[in-house]
Amino acid sequence: MRYMKCISAVWSRALPAACAVILSASLAFAGSPKMSKDLEGKSGQVDVIVQFTHAPTARQNQKVLNRGGKLKRELSLVKGGAYSLPASALAGLAADPDVAYISPDRSLSGHLNNAAAAVNATYAWSRGLDGSNIAVAVIDSGIQDSTRKNTGNADLQQSRSSLSRVVYRQSWVNDAAGTLDAYGHGTHVAGIIAGNGSSSTGSQYIKTFQGIAPNVNLVNLRVLDAKGMGTDSSVIVAIQTAVQLKNRYNIRVINLSLGRPVFESYTVDPLCQAVEAAYRAGIVVVVAAGNDGRDNSAGTNGYATVTSPANDPYVITVGAMKSMGTPTRADDLIATYSSKGPTAIDHIVKPDIVAPGNLQVSLNSSGGSLPSTFPGKVVPISFYHNGNNSTISPAYFTLSGTSMAAPVVSGAAALLLQAQPKLTPDQVKARLMKTAWKAFPSSSSYIDPTTGITYTSQYDAFTIGAGYLDIQAALSSTDLSSGAAKSPTAQYDPATNSVYFVNDSSAMWGSSAMWGSTAVWGANAFVGSQSAMWGSSAMWGSSAMWGSSTTQGFSAMWGSSAMWGSSTAAGGESTNILINGEN
Repeated sequence: MRYMKCISAVWSRALPAACAVILSASLAFAGSPKMSKDLEGKSGQVDVIVQFTHAPTARQNQKVLNRGGKLKRELSLVKGGAYSLPASALAGLAADPDVAYISPDRSLSGHLNNAAAAVNATYAWSRGLDGSNIAVAVIDSGIQDSTRKNTGNADLQQSRSSLSRVVYRQSWVNDAAGTLDAYGHGTHVAGIIAGNGSSSTGSQYIKTFQGIAPNVNLVNLRVLDAKGMGTDSSVIVAIQTAVQLKNRYNIRVINLSLGRPVFESYTVDPLCQAVEAAYRAGIVVVVAAGNDGRDNSAGTNGYATVTSPANDPYVITVGAMKSMGTPTRADDLIATYSSKGPTAIDHIVKPDIVAPGNLQVSLNSSGGSLPSTFPGKVVPISFYHNGNNSTISPAYFTLSGTSMAAPVVSGAAALLLQAQPKLTPDQVKARLMKTAWKAFPSSSSYIDPTTGITYTSQYDAFTIGAGYLDIQAALSSTDLSSGAAKSPTAQYDPATNSVYFVNDSSAMWGSSAMWGSTAVWGANAFVGSQSAMWGSSAMWGSSAMWGSSTTQGFSAMWGSSAMWGSSTAAGGESTNILINGEN
């Protein structure tokens, strides 16, 4: 998958005229402010998501049907529906005052030993916290939760029982697999969140692969097929289902280890509107940032590559760290493939936090296309069993990416909510960000052994967010926030050639010293003055380059020639699933 570099010039109160020009130009390009520009030039039948200005009734639905449309799915969560209709009818439909926005029903794809130690999960376990009575909805490629021994999925059984902790299953994929994992991604994600390590526990084992919240319940909502592909509408209806089931199963967290390029502002993107609805319903939404941190196709050195819906300011967006093969986090480094902010179009400061995601060992989905295609990534039994058996394990598989980092944070959120059930999604996000570990180097490099290319990462707010997840610190903290933990917007000041946080009266970050910007993001996020005042301390100055020693990336991201780019089709698994991680 290639990212559309849909980057607007930064909005500035000091430059209203310039912004007006940019806005008018962008609307002219899109044809209609209520229709996504990647619908321009389409012909024949198209699958779209229509969002209405209010919850649609039969009258609004009939308006689409009258134009040759067919309703495929009701998407009440975003006040809309998924339709198939002639492309020639789109402009007329967009002109209807009841229509808020039309976008394609786009394709998207899916993006514990050392991980648990690095984020101090063992502290939670020592306190008896294991996620009990909390449910996490895994919206992914399904979960292979067979209770057969030696399949690895026994790790998802209840404690001292053969019953599965997958308490609900539903699929929106039209194949014979049902809710089982025909890909191999969702099961791996579920294991990072909830695996209890039963297939690697005992005197004969030298390593135990246990998830972050090893007794949490799971809700299996399958939206990705055997190739790891799905659609916006299937993800939206899965989120809708999680919201509907929230009280029945105590769903407090949704994990989305998937994404697709950003095509429009989060304020109209239907995926973003869906995750915001879940957030408003009281669910913590955790999303993988994406794996395009090496993408320099737009000259930004991998910045502005965060995917949707990770670009939404209300979710917790997670980047990937490398555990470097050791339990301690002191030597851990950022994975160069981890997508970086700010987000395209809106310039939201992302990711929010980072967690281990590289070379993660978790549950294997036997028969899934990933382990079948890459048998070398199936862990040999000798890797964790006290013996010389080189036979591949039926239980465990290795994957890398922000898709693997997100469930670490989902598991952490479940532990925090078990300890303090009354915490709101905002309080969970704020607590995890403020207590995150912030002792990083200024930069690090990685040489790709295949290409010989060196990738250099800077440890700024657009790369590591507020820092490295620290579960012990989060559980030990008693800080309670009282506002929205909305990720801030970054703004470029051409007078000083610097980038600043934009003050937002609805967010908690600027309200007090406790939640001030330097308290949450730390000094490494800033260049120059270390004042916590919003808009007065430069987050990035001209001396802080975008991953290189030149101003090329900085100019490409913030300069007057910032690109809108052109739409691109969603690609394959390599963007969101990394088979070969970084050493």
